[in-house]
Amino acid sequence: MAFDEKAGYNRFLLLVAGLGGLLYGVDVGIIAGALPYLEATSGLNAGQLSNVVAAVLLGSVISTLFAGALADWMGRKLLMTLSGLLFVVSIPLIALSHGYEPLILGRLLQGISAGLIGVVVPLYLAECLAASSRGKGTGIFQWLLTLGITTAALVGMYFSIRVDEVAKLGDPARLIAFKDTAWRSIFWVSLPPGLLFVIGSVLVAESPRWLFRRGKRDAAYVALLRSRTSQQADLELAEMEQAVAAEKAVSSTGAKVKESLLHRKYVIPFVLACVILACNQATGINSIIGYNTNILLQSGLSDVQAHWGYVIFTIVNFLTTIGGVMLVDRKGRKFLLSVGTAGIILSLVCTGLLFHQTERRRVDSRASIQAMVTPEQKVTVTYDQKLAETLLSSAGDAAQRIGTSSTSLVVIYSYGDFRAATKAARSDDTAAVAIEITRESCVPANKIVAFFSNPFGDLDAARRAPLRIDNALITPLPSQRSGWRVAITLFVFMAFYAVGPGVCVWLALSELMPTRIRSNGMSIALLLNQAVSTGIAATFLPTVGKYGYSTMFFGFAACTVMYFITAAFFLPETKGKTLEEIEAHFEGAGE
Repeated sequence: MAFDEKAGYNRFLLLVAGLGGLLYGVDVGIIAGALPYLEATSGLNAGQLSNVVAAVLLGSVISTLFAGALADWMGRKLLMTLSGLLFVVSIPLIALSHGYEPLILGRLLQGISAGLIGVVVPLYLAECLAASSRGKGTGIFQWLLTLGITTAALVGMYFSIRVDEVAKLGDPARLIAFKDTAWRSIFWVSLPPGLLFVIGSVLVAESPRWLFRRGKRDAAYVALLRSRTSQQADLELAEMEQAVAAEKAVSSTGAKVKESLLHRKYVIPFVLACVILACNQATGINSIIGYNTNILLQSGLSDVQAHWGYVIFTIVNFLTTIGGVMLVDRKGRKFLLSVGTAGIILSLVCTGLLFHQTERRRVDSRASIQAMVTPEQKVTVTYDQKLAETLLSSAGDAAQRIGTSSTSLVVIYSYGDFRAATKAARSDDTAAVAIEITRESCVPANKIVAFFSNPFGDLDAARRAPLRIDNALITPLPSQRSGWRVAITLFVFMAFYAVGPGVCVWLALSELMPTRIRSNGMSIALLLNQAVSTGIAATFLPTVGKYGYSTMFFGFAACTVMYFITAAFFLPETKGKTLEEIEAHFEGAGE
C-alpha cells in the first residue's frame, strides 16, 4: 500500500471515530430540544416523561458495565458496528412511536448505544492509531462529540423559532400538530450520521492488538500495515510480542498469580484513570451543560438571552475543542490537562463570586409557603410582584436586605426521602406560569428511577408522606450586566474544559491501562464516571436551591483542585509513546 493510501486510511479512521463521537453527542443533547414538544403532544404523564429521559441513563449504565467484556469477546470492530446499528434502529422506533412502550424502548437502545460507543471507540483508536496521531484521533472523537451537542442545540433552537411562528397564527390545532412534527423531526435529523458510522465501522480493520491477543499474529500484522509503514509495523509487533512474553514469564515464575485489575502493576494506572474520570465529572461539566439555561436565567439574563447564551456556550465548546485537537500531540496530555484544570478553577471561582453578591441577600420564606399546602398535599402559587411583597413582609427585618428589586423564588420540597426543587420563578415575568408542587413532580414513578434519585430512599413511604417545604428562597435578581459577566465566565470555563479535560480525558482512559485489562478497566472507570455524574445531577438543584449557585460553583472548583494536582504531579506524559512503552513505564521498566 502506498504512503498516500496509508495516510488516506488514517484519515478514514479519524472520520469513523468522529462519527462515533457525533452519535455520542447527539445522544446527550437531542432530548433537550425534543422534550417540550413531546410533553405537549404525547399525552404522557410526568412520571412517564421522566422515565423516557432516564431510559438513556439506564441503558448507558448497563452497556458500560458489559462493554469491556463484549469488546474482548466479539472484537472492537464488530462492537462498533453493533453500537451503530442499535442507534440507527432506535431513531425510527422513537420518531414513529405513538405510545409509551416504543418510546422507552427506543431511548433505552440509544442509551445502550451511547454506553458502548463511549468505551469501544476510544479503545479502538488507542489500539489502532500510531503513537504520533493517537492524541489527534481521540481528540477528533471529542471534537465531533461537541458538534453533536451543538447540532442538537441548534436544531432545538430552529424548531423553537418555528413553533413560535406557528403559535402567532392563533390556531391551537395547528400548533399541536406542528409540535408533534417538531419532536419527531428532531430525532430524524440524527439518523444520517448513525448510518454513516455503521458503514464506516464495517470498512475499517480490526484492532491489531485485539487480533494479536487472540493468537492471530498474521492478521494483526496485516491490520498494522493498513496504517503504518512496514518498519513501524515490525517495531510495534515486536513490542506486542515482548509484552506477552513478559506476562508469560511472570505467570511461569508465580504459577498461581492471576493477571487482574488488582495485580500490582495494574493498580497505579487503573487508579489514575479512575481519579481522572471522577474528577472530570466533579468539575460540574454535565450539570453546567444540562442546567445552563437555568443558570443564565438566575444570573440576570432574560429567557431569550439565556437560550442564546446556551447556543454560544455549545459553539465555544465546539470551536475550542479544535484547539485541543491541534495541541494534544504537540504539547502533550499532561500540559493540556494542567492548563485546562487551572483555567477551570479560576473561572468557577469567578462565577461563584458573581452569584455570591446577590445570594448572600436571599430570604427563606418556607413557613409562608408551608401554610399554603392543601389537604391533598399540594401547592399552586403564581409568583409575581404582589406575592413577593407578601412573602417578604412576613419575613421581617431579613427582607430589608432585598429592598424593592425584582426577585426570584425557588422552593425546595420533599415527600419522605425524596426531594425536588422548582424552577426559579421571577417576579418580573408577566407571562409566568404557576408553580405547581405535587407528589408526581417529586416522587419517582418506579423503583428504577427511584434508585437513581436516591438509592436508599423508601419509595412506598414517600407515596404516603406529607408535603414538607424545606426552603422557599427569595433572591434579588442580578442586573443584566451581571448576567453577561456570568455568561462570559461560563464561556471561559467551557473553553478551558474543551482544550484540556475535554480532549485528554478519553486519552487518559484508553492510554493509561495495559492492553490485558484495558477494555474491562475502561468499563469500570466509565461506570465510576457515570456514578459521579448521576450523583451530582441528583443533588444539583436541591443544593443550589438551599445554598445557592455560589456554593455549588465553589464546590466544583475545590474538586478541580484535586484534578489539577493529579494531572500536574502524578500523571505521566504519554505523548509519542506506544501503548507498550506506557505499560513498561508503570512496570518500572520505563523512564
